[in-house]
Amino acid sequence: MEITKPQLSTACLLRMSEQIGVPLNQIVPTIELFDEGATVPFIARYRKEVTGNLDEVQVRSIEEKLAYFRELEDRRTTVLQSIEEQGKLTPELRARIEAVFEKNELEDLYLPYKPKRRTKASIAREKGLEPLADYLWNQAPGELPLADLAATFVSEEKGVASAEEALEGARHIVAERINEDAEIRKHVRQMMMDTGRVVSRAIPGVEDPEGKYKMYAEYSEPAAKIPSHRMLAIRRGSKEGILGFEIELDREAALTYLRGHVVHAPGDWVEQLTTAAEDAYDRLLNPSIQTEVRLNLKDRSDEEAIRVFRENLENLLLSPPAGLLSVLAIDPGIRTGCKLAVVDDTGKFLDHAVIYPLEPRNDLAGAVKTLASLIARHNVRAIAIGNGTGSRETAAFVQDFLRQAKLENVFSVVVSESGASVYSASEIARQEFPDLDLTVRGAISIARRLQDPLAELVKIDPKSIGVGQYQHDVDQRLLKEGLESTVESCVNHVGVDLNTASWALLRYVAGINERTALKIVEYRNENGKFRSRVDLEAVPGFGPKTFQQAAGFLRIRGGDNPLDMTAVHPESYPVVEEIARSLGVSIPELIAKPELVEKVDMKQFQTATVGVYTLTDIREELRKPGRDPRNQFVAPKFRDDVKEIADLQPGMVVEGTVTNVTNFGAFVDVGVHQDGLVHVSEISNRYIKDPAEALKVGQIVRVKVLSADPKAKRIALSIKALEAPPQGRPKAERKPAPRKPSLEEQLAKLNAQFHRR
Repeated sequence: MEITKPQLSTACLLRMSEQIGVPLNQIVPTIELFDEGATVPFIARYRKEVTGNLDEVQVRSIEEKLAYFRELEDRRTTVLQSIEEQGKLTPELRARIEAVFEKNELEDLYLPYKPKRRTKASIAREKGLEPLADYLWNQAPGELPLADLAATFVSEEKGVASAEEALEGARHIVAERINEDAEIRKHVRQMMMDTGRVVSRAIPGVEDPEGKYKMYAEYSEPAAKIPSHRMLAIRRGSKEGILGFEIELDREAALTYLRGHVVHAPGDWVEQLTTAAEDAYDRLLNPSIQTEVRLNLKDRSDEEAIRVFRENLENLLLSPPAGLLSVLAIDPGIRTGCKLAVVDDTGKFLDHAVIYPLEPRNDLAGAVKTLASLIARHNVRAIAIGNGTGSRETAAFVQDFLRQAKLENVFSVVVSESGASVYSASEIARQEFPDLDLTVRGAISIARRLQDPLAELVKIDPKSIGVGQYQHDVDQRLLKEGLESTVESCVNHVGVDLNTASWALLRYVAGINERTALKIVEYRNENGKFRSRVDLEAVPGFGPKTFQQAAGFLRIRGGDNPLDMTAVHPESYPVVEEIARSLGVSIPELIAKPELVEKVDMKQFQTATVGVYTLTDIREELRKPGRDPRNQFVAPKFRDDVKEIADLQPGMVVEGTVTNVTNFGAFVDVGVHQDGLVHVSEISNRYIKDPAEALKVGQIVRVKVLSADPKAKRIALSIKALEAPPQGRPKAERKPAPRKPSLEEQLAKLNAQFHRR
């Protein structure tokens, strides 16, 4: 049964437009595409005429805001229904509820009508004290003074023993009204966000064995400015029972606001209202709002941490591939030996072995013989060495071997093996290689990472790749959704070879789920390679809608139609055929001679559905048909004299690869089994607020060693130390200040002006 999606009001659409900075006339058709089942990659790439050329970031923002506002509309409907069933929904209240666009503001309005447990205020109401509370709240003089009025509520039957007890009960009712006032809650919440401070303290008597939270043992920072990584660190310390933290707000400032908001007129009620306001703040409002602000700060920190993780993951997934070449991978091991695996240029597993070139076995002769045999037998072009323990020693051995064997057409490179062990023990690895040992599966993964990082890394849970920050502390659902959308974006940006891709890669193609991906591989295994994109329609479960979403991102090399190896969508093939006819050439000739497209005036091919954006994309694709958008592969070069942290000396300049970018800096692998930190202050001579402005995961950089501590395993690096110092502006030549005329001269000037008049 199809679930009806709530329609958004014009007010919601306008608010969405304002928040993401996209006009309404672009948002509405994009939402219609989503409701028709279109995916973000498909909309961004193949529906530019409909969306007005929105990019993928904008389309994804619309998708996220659409989900938020639809959840808000669902909740709004529930709230209105609940209040109406209570018989308390006035036209004014309905208007207020329908006018809010924030979930917490909606909950503030619903709070007075929300079913709640027994409270001090509800007990006071049971005792009949609400009229006395109304007198205090309305602040209108009555026939009796307050003391006399309170005395009339004394009742042994109702359990009110004295006038003071009656006033206390009335204050509880007033305190609850203050706490449930939507305007008050919104203001205090904003006060706490704007001027509150996050304060953390070590819990007395609890040890911090590793000293991880020493910085936060007595710490305070404005809530408005605290960065994601510090907020998450404090929360983790709190979760581990080492730290306690709260959001501190100036109590007097809050009470001054409350008194001004609650007390409207002088009278005998002022003292009671003031006391009720203090009780409301201390007992109800502050704890409640503090919980909300803590959650707001967590959400903000989670969002920032997930953003950093997504950027790092994107850069890693889009790392340049070494390409179609046979690779021998080495998973280094000291005692257990180095595990070898060979794959052909398509990533197909061919062979494996174990060598012992390192201590204690130190079987160099046997290792050389095995390496030489595998390289010759399988025409190996590259050697990929995992960067785990023993990698530098193994890399040195391999380089010596290649040099002595004079294998100039074979290169070696150290490859990150982060997450390879996770893959080797996964269900995907067991399906691929049921008869192989875990260590051999890990080596195969290392080899394939060199060939195509994207195709291999999609098999691993992104959280295990090691490019995140506090990934176990953030909202796991949002993290999973964010990382999966990043993988989806990267896979569709690059495109997928339909005849070589694993089901793990195919499942991220727009419109294809895991089940369909498995069906594609099953069909391919039974029927051989796909000759055409159209053949996909024969795959069980691959219907017209799936074909529309996926076809443009799937590539077929050497197939029946040359356009199948390009990003041109099959729905646009007739346009390309017209272009070829106008040039008097065939499609294969047009693909083989991309310069021909420069002679074409693309405007003549515009139709009602094919506009300038689509034609521009077709032209770009025909210029470089089937191109890989990723950069060219370049291997980092580690220094031969640097293998351990102890080999690093202050002032030494080394080359390395950025492995992780965080809010406070970037980590760089310089080939010593421990990444060094380039603090944000050491990235550039110009001011850098976010390290991602200057660095990205996978980037090769030259760094200067500031310090290296083998015992603590800490390395401090600098990039800015290698930059040329900033050139200051030449100072303007200072002109002598004009001489101030004397008093006599000024009088003489005024006198002359007077006589001229």
